[in-house]
Amino acid sequence: MFVEGIVLKPIGFVRHSYSDDYVRNSVRGVDGVVEILEEYRQGLHGLEGFSHVILLAYLHKVTEDQRKTLIVRPRGLARKLRIPENMLPEVGVFATDSPHRPNPIALTVARLIGVDVEKGVLYVDNIDLYSGTPVIDIKPYTPSRRVEDLRIPRWLQELYQLSSRRPAPVSGD
Repeated sequence: MFVEGIVLKPIGFVRHSYSDDYVRNSVRGVDGVVEILEEYRQGLHGLEGFSHVILLAYLHKVTEDQRKTLIVRPRGLARKLRIPENMLPEVGVFATDSPHRPNPIALTVARLIGVDVEKGVLYVDNIDLYSGTPVIDIKPYTPSRRVEDLRIPRWLQELYQLSSRRPAPVSGD
């Protein structure tokens, strides 16, 4: 079934003092706040006490031309793993976290520092979103979301092996 003209309304916006370049090149993300629009603030009740939240956001700075991208080199991964970009394979955009994609939706797991329901503010850390990025949803990170049998493709295993930032061992290709 095709749904024509999907419309999503932001529930809030990311705010921090870092430049886009700083955020783009950050390995661990930055600290900041998510300012929730007044009409959605009551939805924050019960979020206090979670250590992490999942932020779904609309990557508003992705151009129409960048939305046509289907093959990429995962450059953000190269920065995080500290490996040269020329060592990156070309892969499909859906195998990466590239912002350049047909529907530029971001999924970020952020550390939740605090919640002010009255002011409509989430205090967060480890976010990789630009200031002003529209947030379209928030979900708590819960144990049921944890993946026990994580597998990654061979190309990604090889990149981790080239890096000094090796993850825990994984099985399969």
